[in-house]
Amino acid sequence: MLQHLYTKGPSSISALCDTIGISAPTVFKMLGELTREKIVEKRGVGESIGGRKPDLFRLQKNVIYVICIDIELFKTSMAIVDNNNHFVTPVQTVSVTLSRNRKAYFETLLEHIRELVKSANIEESRLVGCSVGMPGLIDPETGENYSYLLDETDGLTLREAFEQQIGLPVVIQNDVKGSALAELRYGHAIGRKNVLVILMDWGIGLGIIMDGKVQHGSSGFSGEMGHMPFVENGELCYCGKYGCLETVASGMTLSKMAREGILSGQNSIINDLSNKEIYRIETELIIRAANKGDQYSIQLLSNIGTNLGKGISILIQLFNPEMVILSGKIAAARQYITLPMQQAINTYCMTQIREKTQIISSELGDESRLLGYAAAGITWFFEAMIADVKER
Repeated sequence: MLQHLYTKGPSSISALCDTIGISAPTVFKMLGELTREKIVEKRGVGESIGGRKPDLFRLQKNVIYVICIDIELFKTSMAIVDNNNHFVTPVQTVSVTLSRNRKAYFETLLEHIRELVKSANIEESRLVGCSVGMPGLIDPETGENYSYLLDETDGLTLREAFEQQIGLPVVIQNDVKGSALAELRYGHAIGRKNVLVILMDWGIGLGIIMDGKVQHGSSGFSGEMGHMPFVENGELCYCGKYGCLETVASGMTLSKMAREGILSGQNSIINDLSNKEIYRIETELIIRAANKGDQYSIQLLSNIGTNLGKGISILIQLFNPEMVILSGKIAAARQYITLPMQQAINTYCMTQIREKTQIISSELGDESRLLGYAAAGITWFFEAMIADVKER
């Protein structure tokens, strides 16, 4: 029942009966007990074809909490979120490089997690777990990341190492899966069956929603769009292969192209906006320059958009999605990316297929992945409760 109320939101007794498969009097009795324990509350009324409108019930706020951690290459953001997706704390961001070993990374992270929990002023008994999202090849079943923080600690998987350090159950997933789940629960993908979510940050990732569910693949590795072979005899990618899509269409490539242009004498306000610290040039700065009319920045973004559009056209023909949602830092470039991207899609994708696909930018904002991680963490908690009850 609690899992249904969390996933589906305010529900009637009839809807709960259908989900749980028990009688209305039993559901009514359970709701009464949960209401007295201040876990569930009556919240409004539902639609009715005729007769009295049914009462709706939902979870009260602050029933349980989960620590959500969003790990990027050069920074980590974290917040505590409750079961109604309310941020109990402001998002805190720590500058820390992901490529460092586990021990050094944990030492930095743990200090900030303790401060976060302390600032939340919550009952720690209601803190049920920690949900971590990060880039890389992640198997959510084993809890291992095969791309980052690889040095083992006493033979522990990354999830086990996190649990040992934090003292809570931990869920680890790929960052783009978090973006896809956030869109499915709270964004443009609500109620849709077949959607692709493109995460465009330092790298390029793909979240696949099929039949209304986020797909992980047999080992959790689905969606490695950025490492599709794209350029014949292209540059060496950090994955070890040559010519991956990320070598011509990613935030890392965008920054690299901007730095190379400035060093070669290219006239651009990027140099001034970065205070001539060209090795600190990031996606946001290039977008800011483009919005000020800087032609070099606009051209850089256009090149990235064209390559992304060609890559997305392949995905559209493979998956035939009803919608493609663009998210991440590069998506903030809006028309500087979407116009060349759409032109490339028109060029490389079959008309009958692309006309059935809507291309749209995410509107969930910078904190969307944390919401996706919260959904994954709280869902896991309820599923663990159900499994525990079944074993008894």
